[in-house]
Amino acid sequence: MNVMNGTEMGRPIEILLAEDNPGDVRLTQEALRDAKVRNNLTTVPDGVETIAYLRREGRYANAPRPDLILLDLNMPRKDGRQVLAEIKADANLRRIPVVILTTSQAEEDIMRAYDLNANCYITKPVDLLQFLKVVRSIEEFWLMIVKLPRE
Repeated sequence: MNVMNGTEMGRPIEILLAEDNPGDVRLTQEALRDAKVRNNLTTVPDGVETIAYLRREGRYANAPRPDLILLDLNMPRKDGRQVLAEIKADANLRRIPVVILTTSQAEEDIMRAYDLNANCYITKPVDLLQFLKVVRSIEEFWLMIVKLPRE
């Protein structure tokens, strides 16, 4: 049976977290550590590293293809908007679901993200427990309910 929700697959779900805030990285790792679905979380600190990882360049030559990308908008070197535009313009990458997970509540950021074909836009809660709850809900929806594409 080739079900794509992680519970009946032979391998863990690969998640790429593009996030420059070490605190948010730790919280995301904590929220996914006890996940119901087996997952491998890889983190990259900025947009340049995100694109290098996705294109398997340099030290990322053997990187697994992510099943899901959690993308912060406000990152150094190349922001999440530019990264999202590159991902969705690339025929080899565009099918990977991208969840925007950011502090920005600006209407123009939300609209631009969807114009760039983001699959989902979530504003990070400031409260610790709410943040953990949000990450767990992402896990539940994207890893247990949604069927993810395989290349």
